[in-house]
Formats: sequence, structure tokens, C-alpha cells
Amino acid sequence: MIELEGVPELVDPVMVAAFEGWNDAGDAASTAVTHLEREWKGEVFAALDAEDYYDFQVNRPQVWLDGGVRKVTWPTTRLSVVRVDDADGKGRQRDLVLVRGIEPSMRWRSFCNEILGFAHELGVELVVVMGALLGDTPHTRPVPVTGVTSDPDLARTMNLEESSYEGPTGIVGILQEACTHAGVPAASLWAAVPHYVSQPPNPKATLALLNRLEDLLGVRIPMGELPEDARAWQLGVDQLAAEDSEVAEYVQSLEEARDTAELPEASGEAIAKEFERYLRRRDGSAEQGGPAAGTPSFLKDPSQQSPPPKPTGEPPMPDSSDQSSGGPEEARTESAPKDVGPADGSPADESSTGEGSADEEAEGSQDTGSSQAQDNAEGPDAEASEDSGEREDDGPGSRGPGGPASPSDEA
Repeated sequence: MIELEGVPELVDPVMVAAFEGWNDAGDAASTAVTHLEREWKGEVFAALDAEDYYDFQVNRPQVWLDGGVRKVTWPTTRLSVVRVDDADGKGRQRDLVLVRGIEPSMRWRSFCNEILGFAHELGVELVVVMGALLGDTPHTRPVPVTGVTSDPDLARTMNLEESSYEGPTGIVGILQEACTHAGVPAASLWAAVPHYVSQPPNPKATLALLNRLEDLLGVRIPMGELPEDARAWQLGVDQLAAEDSEVAEYVQSLEEARDTAELPEASGEAIAKEFERYLRRRDGSAEQGGPAAGTPSFLKDPSQQSPPPKPTGEPPMPDSSDQSSGGPEEARTESAPKDVGPADGSPADESSTGEGSADEEAEGSQDTGSSQAQDNAEGPDAEASEDSGEREDDGPGSRGPGGPASPSDEA
């Protein structure tokens, strides 16, 4: 039974949901909702009955101590509400209903109906479900985030892709389809996580999802320490990849394929949209007197500088060996290297780089001094001789591009 005691009347509410499990590679989506709850101090007002939807042998309860008293936390799905007092930088209020839980083990239709019951009672105008999948994408490039919907009108108005996927699906796809049948506008946002570094957390993918959600809803989201965490995560993966030549070569091939695939999309329209986003966030930060909430995505984190590739469909059902990765895994080629392991997020040691730079600077100073002395000795005749000669300029060679790689998305 739905009880909404203590919940005030909401202003233009939007429901944002994410679920741990098959549709949450690297815990990127569930961490995004957790970030919103923490930054906006969300208040939990409802929780679904765990007995109805979860197998406790699959998702076990957690025991913890509270002042010496033993308590049990059951796996479930909780709903909280947050009010954004300055959603657009102009004082406009807006409410978000946050849904965070675990993909249910059973009774998916009843589960979705209960979620939709809350949406109906709260007057939710739009449902956005976030997910993450494993794909052939390099960790050194912007995280591809694709928005999909089954509603053609919503696709046109919100710049989303219409999904044509057929195949196995998770709770994200089922909830989105249930919203469509109930007449509730719904969309899903998918982030592609590199399959060779799939262990959670993945702050870079979380940051990419939040930036896309920010653009989709027109709401300014405080990112906190996520941009710095994303940079530290990438440096940590860089270190691990550099220690394995096979992984380094594979990452290089993914970079070439990604750059080739995205080159035609670097259009004037995409650049104009990114510049408008920068101006909007800059103006908002100027009003607040600080850069935290208004810093543009491409200044906060390099993972947001290019538009995402078009989706090609939902990822295939993973086998039993992939269930621990946190999300559906794309089919890989035999040339894909082994997982580089979890990144600790520590930056690379720069001591050797600093020494090399100092040596090069010293050598450059000596060469400059020698050249000046020689020029003074030879005089104007030497300069005339040099001007009359021909010089050759050897440009850098170019590598042939690899085949394009794009992430798959689920309806």
C-alpha cells in the first residue's frame, strides 16, 4: 500500500532511477543517484517490501552494529525526494524523486507497477532511468552516454534516440516499457564502461551520466569531488595499462577506432551546443560567486568534450562468468586483453618526468649558448650562407585508423 505521509506537494517532479546489478557496470548509475541524494540531502519517504521482490540467497541482508545493538539492513528499493531551490540559476524550484535499489529477483511486473503507483501519486512528469554497460571504449576518451526512448515525440523534443533493440533486457528496459504503456514519458541514459577495467567504482562514467542528466533536465547539479575523482581514476588506469604492453597496444587500437568514428561528428552544431552549455553554467556560477556548480563539463572533466555515438541496440545477455562485473558485457574479440584490474585512483609518479625535463632544459641551454657563440664568431657572412640554403622539414607520420567502435544501448 502506498503511504505518502510527510511528502509535500512537489514542483514539476521528475523521477530519476537506477538499480544495482545487470544494468549497472562499474556501479556507475547507482553511484550517480547516491551522489544526488548526498549532495541535495534527499529524505527517504518510502521503501518497497523486500520479501516481495528479492531472493535473499542472491542479495543477502547486511548485519551492522548501532551503539552495540545489532541491526539488519534488508536489500530493497528506496524512494527519496529532493528539492532543487535554484534549478536553472534563476531561482526556479524543481523536485526530483530519486529511486535507488537493486534489480529485483522476481515479480518484475508488480515491481514496476508499484514504482509507477508512486509516480502517479506524486504527479511525476518524466521518468529517467540510468544504466551502464560494458563496451569496447578506451578509458582515455570521453565516456559515451546515449539517451534512448520508445516515444517518438519525446525523442524529437529531448534529442534522444528511438530504440529498435530486440533481445534480453534488464529492469531498466522493463521499467521504461511499463512507463510507456502507462502513458508516462520515460527515457534511459546509458554510459559505456571499458570492459577491461569494469570493477567499481568508475567515477568517470558516473560524472558523464550526471552531466548528461544535467543537460536533459536543465538542472544544475553540484558535482563535488567527482571531477577530481575521475581524473585520479584515469591516472590510475593509465599506470596499470602502461605496465602491460598487450593492454597498452589494445587501448591504443581502441583510441584509433574511437577517434575515427567520432571525427565526422565534430560538427559546428555540436561545438555550438557545447559552447552554449559552457555559457549557461558560467552564468550560473557567477551568480553564486563560485565555480563549483557552474563549471562547464569540458573544463571539469575531459570526458565530456564529444557527442556520444548512436546506439546500436541492447547488450547481449552475459554468461555466468560475467555476472560479477556489474552489468551486461559486450561481445569481445579474441584480441581483447585481460582485465587490467581495479584502479586505485592514485596519480602517476612524476619524479622521473621532472628529471627528464630538467636534463632537457639544461642541454637546451648549453646548445643555445654554443650556437650564439658560433654565430658571433662567423658574423653576417654565415647568416647569408644559411639563408641561401634549403631546409627540410620532416613532419610526423600518421597511423592508419582502426575500425569504429560504438557502445550498445538497451531500451
